[in-house]
Amino acid sequence: METNTGIIETPLLSAHRAEGAKVAEFSGVLLPETFSDFEAEYRAGRETVALIDTNWHLTANFTGRDRVKYLHAVTSANVKDLAPNQGILGLLLNPQGRILAELEMYALAESILLRSHISLREQTLATLRKYILGSQVKLEDATDSTGSVAIEGPRVANIVHKLCGIEIEGLPEMSITETVVGEIPCQLLRRSRFSSSGAEFIVGRDALAGLWEKLLAAVRGQGGAPIGMAALNSLRLTAGFPWFPADFNDSMIPHEASVEATHVSPNKGCYTGQEIVERVRSQGRVNRKRLKLKFSSPAPPSSGTKLHANGAEVGFVTSAAYSPDDGVAIGMGYLRREYHATGSVVEYEDGKAEVIE
Repeated sequence: METNTGIIETPLLSAHRAEGAKVAEFSGVLLPETFSDFEAEYRAGRETVALIDTNWHLTANFTGRDRVKYLHAVTSANVKDLAPNQGILGLLLNPQGRILAELEMYALAESILLRSHISLREQTLATLRKYILGSQVKLEDATDSTGSVAIEGPRVANIVHKLCGIEIEGLPEMSITETVVGEIPCQLLRRSRFSSSGAEFIVGRDALAGLWEKLLAAVRGQGGAPIGMAALNSLRLTAGFPWFPADFNDSMIPHEASVEATHVSPNKGCYTGQEIVERVRSQGRVNRKRLKLKFSSPAPPSSGTKLHANGAEVGFVTSAAYSPDDGVAIGMGYLRREYHATGSVVEYEDGKAEVIE
């Protein structure tokens, strides 16, 4: 649901408020910020299992005989060689190589499931429709009829086995399978956002609240808890996972965003933006790059905070959060090439930032 301010609300908002959650806006979506105590939620993700509202997704289905050929041609991913029931990360680029959207694409028997960020829903769908032209491809926007929730942490396998009878550790990352939770039919993704063990459930919108309640009971039964975006942000920054559009967007090209190894196929043919990507690859360097940062203060600097060295502006912060493991704030940002080396130190208004691996 979109409010009159343009902010999109998670369909689980009423359930979260009934639970006493504090909500806030994250990249244009109103989501739970915390359910209880930030550090307790962080520890649930690290030590037991966390339940996460992931309703920041645009969801679309591609059908038609040319669907694979089409998505292979317009995205940076090698969709053509995607195995059945397997997913891949890719980018939608403009002709100048700038990142219009991050895409997850999953090969199903008669379709390809595509997921991206809902805050750029209209722009992403318009770009994808523009390139279809005369191809035998049908694009269906399923965002309003679906929803999703995830569980992640060391005890995920126990829950998935108990509820679904599936050994998730035996599935490859970004695989997709049909399953049932109680009497609720779902698509199960092996999808990790901050650890080595994560599962995400895609379900019809009318069954979303029921699925959340079933997973909430299972998570609490394993000593875990629901977590808000504050803990999730800290967990994923600790693990070094960038978020779109917070850490990379249409201001960057893939090599600047440091996603060329995870989101770009080096061996495929032409696609929109490929000429720029290949030119940068052949040059072997970029003038700025996304890096992981450790700050000197526990208070995280806000997005957009300028970074300086020797009196000159040399970069900016994209996201930051307090890390209970480090005792200070960590984050991501972009720095000029002279400061790319691990151990480089720059300054910001409230302290110093060090480049870490």
